[in-house]
Amino acid sequence: MRLPAQAEGTAALPADPEDRIGRFARIWSRAIFPVTATSLNRQELEDRLLPLAHVLTEALRTRPFDALPAQQVGAALVGMHCTDPEVLSGTLGVVESYLVLYCAADAPEDPEDCRARCARLQHALAAGFARALRERTLSEQEAIARSALTARTDAQAALHASEERFRAVFEGAAIGIGIADLQGNVLEVNEALLRMFGGMEGHVRGRNVAEWSHPEDTPNVWNMYEELVRGEREHYRVEKPYYRHDGTVLWTNLTVSLLRDAEGVPQYQLALMEDTTERRLLNLRLRYEATHDALTGLPNRTLFFERLEKALTAKDGTRFGLCYLDLDGFKAVNDSLGHSAGDRLLVEVADRLQTCATAAGEMVARLGGDEFVALTTGPDTEEEVTDLAVRILTALSAPIRLEGRELTVRGSIGIVEGPAGERTPAEVLRSADITMYRAKGAGGNRFEIADAEADARAITRHGLTTALPAALERGEFFIEYQPLVHLHDGSVHGAEALVRWSHPQYGVLGPDRFIPLAERTGLIVPLGRWVLEESVRQARNWQHEHGGRAAGGPLRINVNLSPTQLAHPGLVADTVKVLESSGLEPGALCLEVTESALIGADDELLEPLRRLADLGVDIALDDFGTGYSNLANLRRLPVSVLKLDRSFTQGMQHLPADPVDVKIVEGIVALAHSLELAVTVEGVETGAQAAQLRELGCDTAQGWYYARPGSPDRIHALSLADAVTPVVPAGR
Repeated sequence: MRLPAQAEGTAALPADPEDRIGRFARIWSRAIFPVTATSLNRQELEDRLLPLAHVLTEALRTRPFDALPAQQVGAALVGMHCTDPEVLSGTLGVVESYLVLYCAADAPEDPEDCRARCARLQHALAAGFARALRERTLSEQEAIARSALTARTDAQAALHASEERFRAVFEGAAIGIGIADLQGNVLEVNEALLRMFGGMEGHVRGRNVAEWSHPEDTPNVWNMYEELVRGEREHYRVEKPYYRHDGTVLWTNLTVSLLRDAEGVPQYQLALMEDTTERRLLNLRLRYEATHDALTGLPNRTLFFERLEKALTAKDGTRFGLCYLDLDGFKAVNDSLGHSAGDRLLVEVADRLQTCATAAGEMVARLGGDEFVALTTGPDTEEEVTDLAVRILTALSAPIRLEGRELTVRGSIGIVEGPAGERTPAEVLRSADITMYRAKGAGGNRFEIADAEADARAITRHGLTTALPAALERGEFFIEYQPLVHLHDGSVHGAEALVRWSHPQYGVLGPDRFIPLAERTGLIVPLGRWVLEESVRQARNWQHEHGGRAAGGPLRINVNLSPTQLAHPGLVADTVKVLESSGLEPGALCLEVTESALIGADDELLEPLRRLADLGVDIALDDFGTGYSNLANLRRLPVSVLKLDRSFTQGMQHLPADPVDVKIVEGIVALAHSLELAVTVEGVETGAQAAQLRELGCDTAQGWYYARPGSPDRIHALSLADAVTPVVPAGR
């Protein structure tokens, strides 16, 4: 069916949302009116469709999204007697082409998200239409059954009372009627039944019903027939197919009844037939549309889950293998060439995937977007599934010509393989998805095999990620402080603030477990602000309560600054606000930035650090020596401290010290001091290290040799003692 003229869809959109919805209803009515079988005129049909357009609009916009109202719209169409298959086809076409255009024109949502919802509304509308049509069919069948019972009663009465009356009922019935003897020989048929079989009487009358067996007969059809002709059953009702003389198939709702004489002795069998061929074809078409992807023609998520469920519940020792494919860089194709080009690319990929899964027990489906799955089942899928993954990657390796250019398609595949009966479909898909992202993280264009431990780690990371916001609100984070010690006299110079997470399930977690997650989610900004506020407040408390000062100035607090925080526009303002509200001198705060975060940093990124340095805040270059940066860049960085990574001092834990490490550290210290930069060393664990670093001219150090990270009162105790009792590390 053709949709309304394109001019209707491309005209300027009305400003009023109600006018836009009204125009959508008008387009809808024009699309389906020619094939409706109702007594409504087109304007009346439009008036009936307008409330349904409002329902679809509301479903498209409502949060959270729910496609159920679209099923009600499909049922409403059937209720309006719009049951022709072309009505559904036209409706789906209008919804696909115009629902987002007219009914979401002023919505703030992402257009891609709107289109995805529109697709789901189409599926739900088709499902509601099919369900309502099926219910109407069942109702009609019940009416026919009552009519059939009446016809049988009338037929019996006619045989007993009047052959003339029987003929009137027999010939005038709207359903097919046939009479056979108890041996199955067809004696009489009416015109309606003849028309069902193609109108050729010789191919119906005189035949035996046993000749009408069909491969799709249900197993008990002929058992019930035998019971009926033996007089053990009065009637039965089944759905039965027949072959016509031209080879086509006739589908019927068949009711067979036993006719007895006046003494109750079985004499004949009466068959009543309703032609359901067109209805069955419509149901098959609707079923296909509901279980196949409209773009590629592949089975969709619904059908795939049915097949996967069947494979996972098999009882005969069957195994399964699943390949979960996601295209690498598909978004770039959409962004650069447009979604129509992206769709053509998906169609080409689908065609190639179908050529990879042609063996028995194999299937390919599209889950949505650029995600595809391939399933194989059988007794030995360990090797078959990896072979399938190799075939898929090989098929994708050939360039695809699109928009006058050749595109190289790459994909990442997660493989899950195992015996049936151990996991649910949702668990299998989750494991495959996790494994696919592991393959993507390893560079893509490859496959990885699922690993239970890797899955558990990924699930734990996801759990920690989702729990981070609430953990900050509930106050589950706390800070430990590790002293920074002057190497020349052992006095406490300050402390580094180290954030910890007291997780209710996993216990105390170090920053390496959650800081990367906070970086990816953006929560590092509020978390970092909280750490800064708490650390600065604690440093000020040390000064208020104990007059805490270190040699040459106030007791300092070092706070780590992540790359995301560094790029945040509120960094300088937040830092100034924290210092002013606490009363801490800027010179008592040192912000630590990793060397890798500043590699290749331009002036715009460095400007916040320069402004903070101008205020008196010290900037330390953390993990120095691990980022492979150009040493000449030190001249342009607003840093006052180099924090040497522990990897340079590992060779100094015991005497004699590694001469290479000694030379490297000696050179770094000389370079730093020539640039008027102080040098702090991390990871000092032995007295030999401390002595060697002091001899090399390092300024401050921290590590388990002096103290482990701990509560703030320990810093006070160490500073009052003005010396540090060595701590023997008990292992990391």
